[in-house]
Amino acid sequence: MPAWLPRAMVLALALYACFRLGSWAFDQLIGLLINVLIAFFLALAIEPAVSRMSARGMRRGLATFLVFMVVLIAGVGFVVLLGSMLAGQIVDMVEEFPKYLDSVINWVNQSFHTDLSRVEVQDSLIHSDWLQKYVQNSATGVLDVSTTVLGGLFRLLTIFLFSFYFAADGPRLRRALCSVLPPARQAEVLRAWEIAVDKTGGYLYSRGLMALISGIAHYILLVILGVPYAPALAVWVGLVSQFIPTIGTYLAGALPMLIAFTVDPWYALWVLGFVVVYQQFENYALQPKLTSKTVDIHPAVAFGSVIAGTALMGAVGALIAIPAVATLQAFLGAYVKRYDLTDDPRMHGHGHGRGRRRGEPLLTRLRRSWRAPESDDGERSEGSDGNGGGQGAAGEPEGPAHA
Repeated sequence: MPAWLPRAMVLALALYACFRLGSWAFDQLIGLLINVLIAFFLALAIEPAVSRMSARGMRRGLATFLVFMVVLIAGVGFVVLLGSMLAGQIVDMVEEFPKYLDSVINWVNQSFHTDLSRVEVQDSLIHSDWLQKYVQNSATGVLDVSTTVLGGLFRLLTIFLFSFYFAADGPRLRRALCSVLPPARQAEVLRAWEIAVDKTGGYLYSRGLMALISGIAHYILLVILGVPYAPALAVWVGLVSQFIPTIGTYLAGALPMLIAFTVDPWYALWVLGFVVVYQQFENYALQPKLTSKTVDIHPAVAFGSVIAGTALMGAVGALIAIPAVATLQAFLGAYVKRYDLTDDPRMHGHGHGRGRRRGEPLLTRLRRSWRAPESDDGERSEGSDGNGGGQGAAGEPEGPAHA
């Protein structure tokens, strides 16, 4: 056996053991790492507000606390409004359920010539096996639901705690990170940090402004139509339509359409038409003006980034995908070298035929090709007279006097 073989085997086994240990630790800490990532992006989002308040003389910790209190109050208010709306709608549906059931039974009896009654249908539903199994599973799943709620509250507290420390101790964190890097690398890290703060904060602020405009517009429509819970529905439409790109508007409009349908079926069509028209107005007029200086991402790239973030980290990935891609795009745009484009019509989507003139319309080219044979015949007839139409035997033009 060579002398180096035992040492190589021990080294290979040690590397494999370290790899397995690292994989196990990563699997165990994946939840904590995701919470830290969410907290970091949340700290980046509130960094401009905190820095502005700190520049005016306020302590950074107090400024961070005030910003978090505003965010917390807004979130709790939204949850309370949405919860009251859903609770009221559920109560109304439960109260109106016998009427709905009677109408369905009457339609079935008239259409299929049956003889059903509401009492028989209710008895069959109450004594059905699937309903009893559902009640048993719900009773046994109360503990699981409680555990999930407590876990969600603990995770939310963890995110807020980390984000508070990231925002309040941002300068100290940057100094600690840059202290282990050479000066050239320190400038790059600070530049990347500044780009991330600008893009993340700009994304959230621009989306928040568009959510406010969308909510006000839909609120006016719902008030005109007399749809109940108009404030909660407007807030729902504003938030969901802006923070879920491309299809968020249509997903958010489904709930107001459903509520409007309970008032009048024609109102649901009015809401659908307004959602479609407002989406076009937002895409072509509102969004380019608000996001041109903050986050300028192609809609296809934004939609693809949201899908990729959802596949990697679920709903969390969908929320942080666009600011992460915007940060990466801005960072690459600052460091990737670009060149001037060549003067080629194919760069602008023009055809690449050999006989075409640059910038010439298609209609002009067709007219020229249609008149080309006539001009050729005319030139031949003129060239047959005299000395070939004013040219000498050698083909040279005559003197100035003849010209």
